[in-house]
Amino acid sequence: MRRIKPALMLAAAWLATTPAQAQQSPMPDDIAWELIEIGRVIDPSKTAAIYAPLQQKEPYTGIKVQRDIRYGPAERNLLDVFTPEDGASSRPILIFVHGGAFIAGNKRTTPDSPFYDNVMLWAAKNGFVGVNMTYRLAPKWPWPAGVEDVASAVQWVGANAAQNGGDPSRVFLMGHSAGAVHVATYVAHPEFHKIQGGGLAGAIMVSGIYDLTASPLGDKEMAYFGTDPSRFQERSSLQGLQASSLPLMIASAELDPPRFVEQFDLLKQAACKRPAGCAHAVMLPQHSHMSEAYSINTEDDRLTREILEFVRTGK
Repeated sequence: MRRIKPALMLAAAWLATTPAQAQQSPMPDDIAWELIEIGRVIDPSKTAAIYAPLQQKEPYTGIKVQRDIRYGPAERNLLDVFTPEDGASSRPILIFVHGGAFIAGNKRTTPDSPFYDNVMLWAAKNGFVGVNMTYRLAPKWPWPAGVEDVASAVQWVGANAAQNGGDPSRVFLMGHSAGAVHVATYVAHPEFHKIQGGGLAGAIMVSGIYDLTASPLGDKEMAYFGTDPSRFQERSSLQGLQASSLPLMIASAELDPPRFVEQFDLLKQAACKRPAGCAHAVMLPQHSHMSEAYSINTEDDRLTREILEFVRTGK
């Protein structure tokens, strides 16, 4: 029998009483336990060690990969494009914006890492053109550098969609963690748009922060947003997301740090006040802040099947 540390007793009870659909989930029990042991913290290295063996390695059969295409003048204004090699055209396009607490991160965590190629491979296998972008980081590049770079990438994607087999009228912008914040800011602050109307068919935000005034900011967040609390409300995205008519999808994980779950609930409630209707909201059982992204393109499709439904229906 597995020996349970006292600090994990509550988590063990949670796992034992999780609804049947989670118990029958595609997540093996050993992975579920490893994530519980990591806990409600952000630990990329330990989570990567769990999921890297489950991911594909290059070369990727049937998928054309274009790396380090420049979409803007800055050193980090680079993106990768993943396209299925079947000759089809007019595909929906998925742009992915990585996390990293505003001060770190990249579209590929290391040259031999499966992350975040895994998001692009899933996208290409499911009929998308995948675009994986990186952006300028704080503290060298504070607010609004991140959203400015997202705007430039969206502009590039729209201008180059056809030549990459994509449909510029079906561009979906997806971000995780700090990337979700940049996506939310782009949607909520149209003053940064470089394409009339924003150029998106929908936005997907996974474990982001939407109201900077709801709880104190950490040092990494203040490196990007600044240290003046009087600016936090105007730099938040909650009100702008509530006013937006764009189809929205939001997700969080049960093992997310509590603040991300609180922010998920804030946006879920605010979005339901929109004339456009509620956001497509997903709480992922068993998952953590990093596993929700690192599990993409494995047999655990609980997040990705929701993405496909959102793209198919627009709600």
